Formats: sequence, structure tokens, C-alpha cells
Amino acid sequence: MKRAILSTVAAVLAAGATACSPPPPEQAGERTGSAGDWARPPVVESVERSGSALLVSGVAEPEARVVLRSDEGAAFAATADSLGRFEVGLPTPPEHLLLRPETQVGQDAAPSPDRLLILAAGQGPIVVLRPGGPTRRLDAAPVLGAIDSDGRMRLASGRVAPGTALVEVESRGETVQVTPDPQGRWSVMLAPHEGPDQIRVAGRDFVWPGQSAAPSRALTVERLEAGWRILWTGPGDARQSTWLPDRGAA
Repeated sequence: MKRAILSTVAAVLAAGATACSPPPPEQAGERTGSAGDWARPPVVESVERSGSALLVSGVAEPEARVVLRSDEGAAFAATADSLGRFEVGLPTPPEHLLLRPETQVGQDAAPSPDRLLILAAGQGPIVVLRPGGPTRRLDAAPVLGAIDSDGRMRLASGRVAPGTALVEVESRGETVQVTPDPQGRWSVMLAPHEGPDQIRVAGRDFVWPGQSAAPSRALTVERLEAGWRILWTGPGDARQSTWLPDRGAA
């Protein structure tokens, strides 16, 4: 069976994501200050490696303080310039590091729903995780960048060259055609399945390993034969599984 999905990433998420999924930070914002001002949570756009250090870049409120904070208490901060651009430097972590971006304006904070995941010592992908939404990979990834699952839904996502008209995704006998956004990013809902499951994207085959049986922990990272499987906890203690195929997986 083949059907076309003529939609951008935003439209797919609006129709398919769970009701508890937070809106994108660049659209949502969070109210701060007694005067009712709005502060935009920061958006991480890229992470570059430089020797033993990492440089995290993105956009936030102009001249606001941007903080990347871990649940264990580590924090890295910088101040955005007059255009809202920021760069935060941090050492390459010896252990897997999950960071929560937030904007600080005076005594108020606007936390992002996103989580920045940096795997230990440069071992693997660097990604932006989103509760109920598609993972955004910041590394060189294959056409299928990630599959996110909360045990009830599966969301496949990735990136192709800007200007690509359609991406064809096949899973469990059904084929859909998805229209990427102007940056080439795409996402589509897949039928629920515990796995493993073979998924074909733009002519390339990937084998999703399925849900993990790992115990409930704040962060679990598993190295698999053709990728990485991440179990993490978002706002409200919601558990989510994210599979990141290797660039050479096929």
C-alpha cells in the first residue's frame, strides 16, 4: 500500500504527536517577569568539536544569558549577542551528558523542552531530543536520522538535501511519501510495533531494534550493531526511546 503525505514536518507533528507534546520553543516561549514579558527558550542549532572541547551554538533572546544545565548539577553558560546568537564552550564529556537549555533574563528562566545529548568522549552522535517529537541530529547522519518511541507511537525522522521533493518511507508493508521542509528535514508517524522492524527510507534499508527492556533510569545509552539506542526521561517523568542509526547503516 502506498499513500502520499504532502506535509511539512510541522504539519505531521501537529496531526500525529501526543497531546502532551510541548510546542516548539521558537513558537511557544515562556512567560517571565512580573510585567508579563516573554522570553524565548534557546534553540541549539549546532555543536562543533575542536580538539578536546565542544562549541554549542544557537539562538536565544538578544543579550540574554543562556545556560546548559545537567540533572547532576553541571552548568555551562554564555551571553547571547545583540542579535540573539550565542556560543557556549564546554569540554568533551568523559561520560554521556544530557543538558537542558534555558534562557535567563534577570531572575527569571525560560527552560526549553528540548534536551541536548552528547555521548561520552566523542563516541557517537550529538542530538537534540524532544519529548513527543522528532529527534534532531547535529552530526552527519544517514537519511533516516532517528526513530523515537514512547511505547505507543513511533516517529521516524531524518534529513535530505534541501529541495528534495519527496522522501519515500516503507514499514510493515505500507509506503508513505513525505514532503521535507525547506531545510530538508522530514518526519512521519509509523504504525506501533515492538520490533525489530525493517524500515526502508529513500531506497536504503534500516533495522529498528525495537523497544529496550532496560530498567527505568534517567538516561540509558546502549551501543548496538548498527547504531545507538537511548532511553531518557523528559518533563513529567515521561520515558522515551530514541534509536540513532549509524551513518553507514544499511
